[in-house]
Amino acid sequence: MKYYDTKNWLGILFRISKSETIKKLFLPMLVMGIYSCIVAFIELKVFEINENHFLKDLSLIYSLLGFVLSLLLVFRTNTAYDRWWEGRKLWGQLVNDSRNFAIKINAILANDDDYNRSFFRKSISYFPHLLSRHLSKESTEFALDESYNELYDAEKAQHPPVSLVNMMMNRILHLHREDKISGEQMIFLDKQLSGFLEVCGGCERIKNTPIPFSYSSFVKKFILTYVLILPLSQVATVGYAMIPLTVFVFYVLMSLELIAEEIEDPFSNDENDLPTEQMAQNIEKNVQQIIYLKPKND
Repeated sequence: MKYYDTKNWLGILFRISKSETIKKLFLPMLVMGIYSCIVAFIELKVFEINENHFLKDLSLIYSLLGFVLSLLLVFRTNTAYDRWWEGRKLWGQLVNDSRNFAIKINAILANDDDYNRSFFRKSISYFPHLLSRHLSKESTEFALDESYNELYDAEKAQHPPVSLVNMMMNRILHLHREDKISGEQMIFLDKQLSGFLEVCGGCERIKNTPIPFSYSSFVKKFILTYVLILPLSQVATVGYAMIPLTVFVFYVLMSLELIAEEIEDPFSNDENDLPTEQMAQNIEKNVQQIIYLKPKND
């Protein structure tokens, strides 16, 4: 995710971004420019269409189509941004649940129980990294001490986040059997463990449920049809100035569609996606500070 100063307008205007839509649309814009040149030449030179031609009346119908298209694009971009923002809220919940769970574990476990304290210290830190890679389909391994290679089994499982939460739950049940955690404390910890899976399920819902194909396809076809008709209906009015205007309109409309496509899946590690790995690192730092271990020299 790219961070920027919202008050620095000049910096925003002239800052080059890897996700600039003009890079992706350069060839289609070139084709659209050639198309509008051909249409303008045929209408103005071959058929000698002027301002009194009946095609001029198409501009009224065209304005109505533009209004309908603007409503579709507003709904499209709002829907995509809602998905992006929901993903951000879910990861905000994960930050809170991780801190709360770490605080509770730190308070419940005995100060000299370094084995279990270290397990939860590692596993809680590991979960957001595992979830981030699960959502982005990356297989990069998280750095763990050799004594905790058992946590690698979670990453090899069919559903890594669920497997890791299951490990933590089994460890809590084991501590309960050893009378190191009471029944009330188990209920006390269950809320955050359930919260981990709720976050995972919410993120998977966003990841695995794209915008319906028929709707996305219809918007693209509508944009293309709208731009193709533009020079036919407006050349008689503005002449050859319709060529750059057609290219510009095509760029604006298709850019909105491309931006919506990018942000509707906020877990793909694109430039405008959520910085899930960075948030996972912040969670790890918080957990390491909350769950302390007894110094070896004590």
